[in-house]
Amino acid sequence: MSGAVIVGGGIGGLATAIALSRRGWDVEVLERSPRLTALGAGLSLWSNALRALDALGVGAQVRARAREEVGAGIRDSRGRRLARSDMAAVRARYGLPIVIHRADLLDILRAALPESAVRTGISVTEVCTDGVVTHSGSRETADLVVGADGIRSVVRRAVCGHIEPVYAGYTAWRTVLTPREPLLDMGESWGRGERFGFTPLPDGRVYAFACANMPPDAEIDGPSELRRRFGHWHNPIPSLLDAIDPAALLRHDIYDLPRLDTYVRGRVALVGDAAHAMTPNLGQGACQALEDAVVLARHADEPDLTDYDRERRPRARMIADRSARIGQVAQLSSPPVVFARDLALRAIPALAQVRGLAPVLDWSC
Repeated sequence: MSGAVIVGGGIGGLATAIALSRRGWDVEVLERSPRLTALGAGLSLWSNALRALDALGVGAQVRARAREEVGAGIRDSRGRRLARSDMAAVRARYGLPIVIHRADLLDILRAALPESAVRTGISVTEVCTDGVVTHSGSRETADLVVGADGIRSVVRRAVCGHIEPVYAGYTAWRTVLTPREPLLDMGESWGRGERFGFTPLPDGRVYAFACANMPPDAEIDGPSELRRRFGHWHNPIPSLLDAIDPAALLRHDIYDLPRLDTYVRGRVALVGDAAHAMTPNLGQGACQALEDAVVLARHADEPDLTDYDRERRPRARMIADRSARIGQVAQLSSPPVVFARDLALRAIPALAQVRGLAPVLDWSC
């Protein structure tokens, strides 16, 4: 039986372990954290990700713990509609996306693996292209090593050398909160260099996020900064801000990766953020990691991994580029340019938006 070491116990790592084990591989997931945990955030899974989850055998379980995103669109800071998504057309063409808490998805993926398959508290320090993995003072050799260890991947050094992530120019706050009153609507609002979005979760809580242009590593107080920036925006944003628990508020500067020349070298392959960390503007980061897992498992028994690279790298790069462009438009800050942007958004037919999703969502295993 062939053996694989997967470095990283996040969505991409666990999904890859499941995909390989379903094809007869002996898998070992090495996670540096002392336990598998998920940050308190919601997660959108589009139809391409749901097909990947079905291929992993966990699609039904994920849907059972998720909620369909039944309404979407973009407003300005005063609540005036800029763009409306035709969700009936999205449902008919692709199927509706779902939203799930990240921790719930990780629980489902973890439960699909044997207890012994995941080792926590293991720090990988070096990987060689012949499959040798050095970690926590010991060393082992695998037939396949998978780098699923995020944007600052250790494994990626064996494939591409040192690659420095690039700051996108804005920071993001995320939280899960309990609203004062039940919230059924969802959406995203754009201002000048600022955005705020929210969507209900299946348990009645709300996942909320915000973005703002600022230098990296800025030292600011999250709750007060959010109230200063968004407290005067349209309802229900002020009431959502009032419901935020400061201890549950996450903030991360947004980075992505420059284009990699390859995702593979020897018996080492990259998946997820280690390969193609992207801005969150399309909601495709986790979706692409799930696709990676399915495709890598399909090619893992081949003499080399070039077909995985050939299949995944152009697609992931296209989606990362598209996400970056959306972020650039959404974070525009010059008043005249924002005025022109908003006029252009209002002029785009909803059906054209639906058709524009095809290159992203029309993926099959």
